[in-house]
Amino acid sequence: MGNTATKQPAATSVPDPQVNQNKKGECPVPHDKNTSNSNKPVDHEELKQSNTEYPSECPMHQAKTDKKSSEECPIKHDDKSDYNPQNMMPPPNQLPAKGQPFSLSTSRITSTITKAGTENEKWQYPSEQMFWNAMLRKGWRWEDDAIKQQDMTHIINIHNANNEKAWQEVLKWESLHLGECQEPKLKKFGGKASDYSPRARIRNWMGYELPFDRHDWIVDRCGKDVRYIIDYYDGGPVKANGEFTLLDVRPALDSFEALSDRMKAAWWRWTDRNE
Repeated sequence: MGNTATKQPAATSVPDPQVNQNKKGECPVPHDKNTSNSNKPVDHEELKQSNTEYPSECPMHQAKTDKKSSEECPIKHDDKSDYNPQNMMPPPNQLPAKGQPFSLSTSRITSTITKAGTENEKWQYPSEQMFWNAMLRKGWRWEDDAIKQQDMTHIINIHNANNEKAWQEVLKWESLHLGECQEPKLKKFGGKASDYSPRARIRNWMGYELPFDRHDWIVDRCGKDVRYIIDYYDGGPVKANGEFTLLDVRPALDSFEALSDRMKAAWWRWTDRNE
């Protein structure tokens, strides 16, 4: 089943609590000097009638040149991300980045992975330009000789090979449910590089290295969503086909069914090892 990494051990937007969650129309800045009850929002109309001077720091009463209306809450409560929920990525960006040292290909390769919600459509891999822009969004910055134009081609090949290999491992697990679904499809996915799985942490306690990346894939099993965890481990030199990663692919323990599948796989591995 999932190729568990067996590399031997090495030798040796949470809300800011200080921001008041005020309703629209309430000033988020406390006005202790202008009200006897500091826990109650100031009544601006009352202050206006009493000719009381507004505190200078109040964002509700900035200069008239401010684009915000005096009755508009300065805190945005409806900020919506434009990220695609299927892959947690923004819309494809094929435009060269500012200061990009060389041109990159915008062609995209179609994978063998069937996309959920379609008849026969396959997922497409990002182009070199899209991958470059994605690295910039994550904080990476190019420096002289840090990466060359031809390196992006190698990076794309490695990326695509890893995903193809991961999908084949997923299909091995899904073969346990052929009677339920003949054609599972990938619904959505996302990276969780710094969120180590419990299995990866336990392996690390035993002396094995931590994975350098993690993905969670949601597979549509003919109407049933099944989550898979994929841990990526360094497998040494890159092979000619672009593979260098050891993958640990398995269904997440979200259900008794997933637990049963993993117990079956563990038993088969154990019996094969002792035959």
